[in-house]
Amino acid sequence: MAGSLFPRDSTKLSINFMPNAVYEPEACIPASLLAAKRSGFDSRRLMFEFTENEPMRDIAHVRRITAFYRSRGFTVAIDDFGAGYSGLGLLADLQPDIVKIDMALIRGIDGCRARQEIVAGIVRMINALGTTCIAEGVETAAELRTLRAIGIVLCQGYLLARPAFEKLPPLEFDCFPDRADLPVGARLGMRGQPIADPK
Repeated sequence: MAGSLFPRDSTKLSINFMPNAVYEPEACIPASLLAAKRSGFDSRRLMFEFTENEPMRDIAHVRRITAFYRSRGFTVAIDDFGAGYSGLGLLADLQPDIVKIDMALIRGIDGCRARQEIVAGIVRMINALGTTCIAEGVETAAELRTLRAIGIVLCQGYLLARPAFEKLPPLEFDCFPDRADLPVGARLGMRGQPIADPK
């Protein structure tokens, strides 16, 4: 479906997975690669997001998964950073291409000094590692303005677009106080995910 819906550019399709469920990456992704080939979707536009609802039992194995995905040209991301088991140790071990800051740190950030300082620290650290940062779960214009002031360029959330079935969601540009300042999240992938820095 992504092959027919997505524009022919750098738009990426995110695939979430739990690392403990992947035994051999070579055996786990053929179906995804075949579907991409059949639809004419460049497999290098696939992004694999580590979702951690349980602790990783074998970090060395997860590193091998990451290395395999990168060798195939895939993007690797840590999802829900700052929640559950997605923490600093995982960031150091995997050094992903993208880190997605969990919505628990984003919700109400405009009125919470603690969240602002924590997220600003995360952003500085991620930038120093040469990794791209995305803020998840942005729901208000005030949250968006605060995140922009902190230095986050890429955001996703209901403020920008809501999930849609078998189509790309319409973008909600009314949330931008300055219409000339539209680059943040202006190009979104499936389920409202930002996929490139469009500046």
